[in-house]
Amino acid sequence: MGYSDLPKCPVETTLLMVGQRWKALVIRDLLTGTKRFGELKKSVKGITQKVLTTTLRNLEKEGIVTRKVYNTIPPKVEYTLTDVGYSLLPVLNAMASWGTDYQYFVKLLEKQGITKD
Repeated sequence: MGYSDLPKCPVETTLLMVGQRWKALVIRDLLTGTKRFGELKKSVKGITQKVLTTTLRNLEKEGIVTRKVYNTIPPKVEYTLTDVGYSLLPVLNAMASWGTDYQYFVKLLEKQGITKD
C-alpha cells in the first residue's frame, strides 16, 4: 500500500491499520514480544488458522510485523512488531482505557435497571 492509497483522514488511516478486530488483537499480543504462530493462535481467542495467517500477512505487508523463518525441521516462524508496530502502543492503550470505562458505564446502567438493548 502506497501513500496515495491511504485515506486523507488520519483517523481513517489508523482504523485501516487497527480497526479490524483480529489485527488489533494480534498487535496487542505481540506488544509483549516475539511470538510463534501457535502461540498467537492460542492467545487470540476465536481466531481461525486461515484468518490468523491472512492477518499476519497483511500486517507484514503494512510494515507492522516482521516474519522470521528459521531453516529447521519442522519449520519455525516467529513474528515480531516493527518499530512502527510498537508505535501503536498508545493507540491500543487508549482503546483499552476507553473500553474499561465503557464496561463500567454499562455495568452502572444495569445496576440502575437500564439496559442498552
